[in-house]
Amino acid sequence: MINDETKKKLDMMGMHALVEALEVQEKESLYKSMTFDERLNASVDHAYQIKYNEKVKGLIRRAHFRYPQASVEDIYYTKRELDKNQIMTLITNSYIDNYKNVLIVGFTGSGKTFLSNCLGKAACRDGISTRYIRIPDLFVQLEEAELKRGRNKLINKFANCPLLILDEWLINSMSEQEIEFIFELIERRYQNKSTIFCTQFKIESWHNRLGGGVHADAIMDRIIHNSITINAGDVNMREVTSNMNKE
Repeated sequence: MINDETKKKLDMMGMHALVEALEVQEKESLYKSMTFDERLNASVDHAYQIKYNEKVKGLIRRAHFRYPQASVEDIYYTKRELDKNQIMTLITNSYIDNYKNVLIVGFTGSGKTFLSNCLGKAACRDGISTRYIRIPDLFVQLEEAELKRGRNKLINKFANCPLLILDEWLINSMSEQEIEFIFELIERRYQNKSTIFCTQFKIESWHNRLGGGVHADAIMDRIIHNSITINAGDVNMREVTSNMNKE
């Protein structure tokens, strides 16, 4: 049995998870028949799982997902145009390893945000730092940052995240200042980070919605040619979910 002094030392070394694992072994009789090596392996596995769970929980909390409980297992495929094989490939996070973007396009209510949060949580489970934000909220932060001369700090905040989810992409027309900010952000992330864009607008219309100028050319070039497109379809998932809850 491990004594209190040893537990205290382990805690001081930041090994509380191992202490917890050893305490579990003290209470469970099935461990008594195990060899020292078997108990050590079991302790390390238990401690690792605790630390892993804590890390994932922290990543999910800091991601600020709209749907923190979103799970890929809950994605609804019936009568939708979603490609299940494509989704299963995306949750391996290989697109993040290859710095590819994901464009989720679909009608209002088609489940774009939920789907993006599922992909974001899959990234968190792989230990990948993720951040979700709505474009209108991002521009509110930009306005506040401009007043405090903190524009570069804001760009750094979102440019350095391995996976960034931009929801309600192009929902409103952008000012020249906002377009320039988006260009700087996309440029910083180009070929070294992945971004998920959620939008109800077809890709062909993006250029005009970005102002149709030089910045629009540059933004489109950096997004489109290194991306994977998901067609979320036109099924209203809010209506589907509401009907399912009534049954």
